[in-house]
Amino acid sequence: MSGRGRAAPAGLVASGLLLAAAAAVIAVVAVQFLSMYEPDTVVIRSEVTRQALLSDYHSPLADTMGDTEVYFLEGSEPGGTALLLGGVHPNEPAGMLAAVLALENSTVQAGRLIIIPFGNSSAYTHNTAGHGSPQGFTLETPWGERHFRYGDRLTNPIHQYPDPEVHIHHPSGSLGSGQEARNLNRNFPGRANGTLTEQIAFAIQQIIHEEDVDVMLDMHEARPMNPIVNAVVAHEDAADIAAIAVIDLEFLDDIGMRLEITPQLFQGVSQRELGDHTDVLAVLSETPNIAMDFVHAQINEELVLRGRDEYLLRATSRPGLVYVDYDHEYGMPIEDRVGRHLATFTRLLDAYNDFYPDSPVRLEGIPEYTGLINEGLGPYLLDPAEGGTR
Repeated sequence: MSGRGRAAPAGLVASGLLLAAAAAVIAVVAVQFLSMYEPDTVVIRSEVTRQALLSDYHSPLADTMGDTEVYFLEGSEPGGTALLLGGVHPNEPAGMLAAVLALENSTVQAGRLIIIPFGNSSAYTHNTAGHGSPQGFTLETPWGERHFRYGDRLTNPIHQYPDPEVHIHHPSGSLGSGQEARNLNRNFPGRANGTLTEQIAFAIQQIIHEEDVDVMLDMHEARPMNPIVNAVVAHEDAADIAAIAVIDLEFLDDIGMRLEITPQLFQGVSQRELGDHTDVLAVLSETPNIAMDFVHAQINEELVLRGRDEYLLRATSRPGLVYVDYDHEYGMPIEDRVGRHLATFTRLLDAYNDFYPDSPVRLEGIPEYTGLINEGLGPYLLDPAEGGTR
């Protein structure tokens, strides 16, 4: 008898190779999946005088994926308090990036500024099923790269399941599709003992109550084929300051933003519910994100950041389909969108200070629209190696 072992059958070898390949694919996918649970880096400067969490205002959020950071910048002079809210919908990156740039660049002279960059932390941990969205995007800076996640509009179903057949808004009782139960901007003012999404909304409301917030801007993006795009949407109590802000944007900054007053019966959105249930002057801003629309090619980093798509260009030839002026060569770049949010916030505070001179919120250092357009976002993103990070 020969001392050699018998060779394994070809079928077993093939099966082993397939199992090894499957294991490798699973490992890669697992790493990508878990990467969305890694928080985005923000640089904490000395101007940040206090850090808190949503759970400090609503303790049941502690140790859940609904908890997120809240940053305070306080001036040397007394004044009012402003809230800048980003990331309510994590597939709308311009609002989050505007909040991060404000956090890393602004200095408060009078009053206080509260910044929540990642409003729905859970929604940053997944993508919309079947859409093929990127899990993140990278911005070039003078010192290297900064990476940010590109999440979903809705709370991760792993963290809130199942969706009801019909979403019943609290407290109005208005009805919506079941998945809207995971849409933070359909669940304000929230509920202390409600779903995870309702509790996130409730915690944000509690910040406004407990910190006596005077004025707020909630920053979003919308489909170019949605009439509410490149718009400032205000609660009626904030209509005066919003109107002045829109006029100043047009005539002082050459930035066109439409003014909308939020409908009385549009329940669950931040400007309606927080304006109704607190004393804050509540305003929302919308910029265009082609990746959210129904007419586009593959959703990738280029589409998210540059906003240039041949299919949207075709749609512009049909009157009434697209609600923004679309220049295909220029696109809808992230610099323009972030700049619109920050310019809106700046002009909104200017108008607020004119109306309420006894409780001003005065800032400096907010990146200006023209600077962002000419230089990009990179020069305004700080190097994590040179400062404290979260």
